[in-house]
Amino acid sequence: MIVGVDGSPSSLDAVDVAAEEARLRGARLRIVHAFTRSADLDPMIHGVLAEAEQRVHERVPELEVVRTVVSGEALTVLRAEARHAVLTVLGRRGRSAFRDLLLGSTSLQMATHAHGPVMVVRGRPEPQGPVLLAVDGSPAGNAAASFAFTEAERRGAPLMAMHVWNTWTEPTPYESPADPLSVVVDLSQLERRHRQLLEEAVRPWMDAHPEVLVQPRLERARVRPALLAVTREAQLVVAGARGHGGVAGMLLGSVSQALLHHSDCPVTVVRFLG
Repeated sequence: MIVGVDGSPSSLDAVDVAAEEARLRGARLRIVHAFTRSADLDPMIHGVLAEAEQRVHERVPELEVVRTVVSGEALTVLRAEARHAVLTVLGRRGRSAFRDLLLGSTSLQMATHAHGPVMVVRGRPEPQGPVLLAVDGSPAGNAAASFAFTEAERRGAPLMAMHVWNTWTEPTPYESPADPLSVVVDLSQLERRHRQLLEEAVRPWMDAHPEVLVQPRLERARVRPALLAVTREAQLVVAGARGHGGVAGMLLGSVSQALLHHSDCPVTVVRFLG
């Protein structure tokens, strides 16, 4: 697995998390730095890489660590490296990001385009709680479920499978906003359908991971605020790159983007490659 490092405090936070993720997997950790100018290869950068490696060894002394310095633009280098990595870990914001940006462009683009799962480290330090899975029933959601169950099993943590629904995106035979909701939809029927979606989305993974304690959670609410609120009690949130609500042609759905920008714990985005 790999972690991208550019010397920013955010990338060093990512190194700490990546060390633990590599330990859980029994994997070698590669610390990757991309440079575009020869000036970047000065002692400062080598010092940053040495600091990153030292942080890894302080947390996981037995972990095998490799430093990789590659010429090229950061996104291009990381995308190439990620094709062969079980997980790519990044900080939420690098050295070149403006102070008012919530998420750096490299982290966002990697979550959108990387071949494998990408974890963006953000939120409170040392988060505790269950692994939170954002369930939507889409193919990308199924790929995220597989990752989340495996991660919960590795961590010995419960898995909270959360599906949020509301009536605003439900098809109805009426077009006028003045039509009463009780006439347009059957709320109890809708709730049963969404509960069934949640159950069907997690059932195969419950069978495959019988040791994982699953906490189903169904809420009727606005999707993004509801999920973001629960990240305050989770140690990791896992989401697909694009769900049923995504617009055709968009590789990263609005829910995943909201989590990447505002989650109170690390976020892993898993792309569906089928």
